[in-house]
Amino acid sequence: MNTPAHLLVGAAVFGGRTHHKILVAAFVGAILPDLSLYIMAGVSLFVLGIPPTIVFNDLYFSNTWQTVFAIDNSFVVWGVLFGLACWHRRTPWAVALTGAALLHVFLDFPLHHDDGRPHFWPFSWWVFESPISYWDRGHGAAWIAPIEAALATFSAVILWRRGLPAWGIACVVLLLLAELWVVRQWLFFFSNG
Repeated sequence: MNTPAHLLVGAAVFGGRTHHKILVAAFVGAILPDLSLYIMAGVSLFVLGIPPTIVFNDLYFSNTWQTVFAIDNSFVVWGVLFGLACWHRRTPWAVALTGAALLHVFLDFPLHHDDGRPHFWPFSWWVFESPISYWDRGHGAAWIAPIEAALATFSAVILWRRGLPAWGIACVVLLLLAELWVVRQWLFFFSNG
């Protein structure tokens, strides 16, 4: 899934109804599995000046980057952290953070065709090669993307109905607009279909 959709869905599921600290924790948790990619790609592209083809065709699939992705996209890591957060009931923000991150990983698992992550690290480096992709029309993105956009929209409506403060509504609207823009980009400019 696209990162804005992860943020909206994670916040809708784990963001709570009244405490804004929980909402922020859910937003943070929902982005954590993608954060390393943004940092490494951003530094490579904009600080080091490495061409995008090298960043996304070579570095992305390098052992170093895949090791980082294995850790921050691990069912095992996020599952253990979520279990600990649930066990220690005085930390609802930790449940929101780890729950949103775990949900992110679960939603990504079936939606990566040839760019998946080793989700079972440290027990296995196996990568599930799904027959469908959230971004590649050659692997079903033409019908996955509208479903993802609908899920993001539904999540945005849920969040809006919770009576968020102005900053929260602004975040939700910006994330939904970003999601719809990114879906458009994937479908019309960056797909193999």
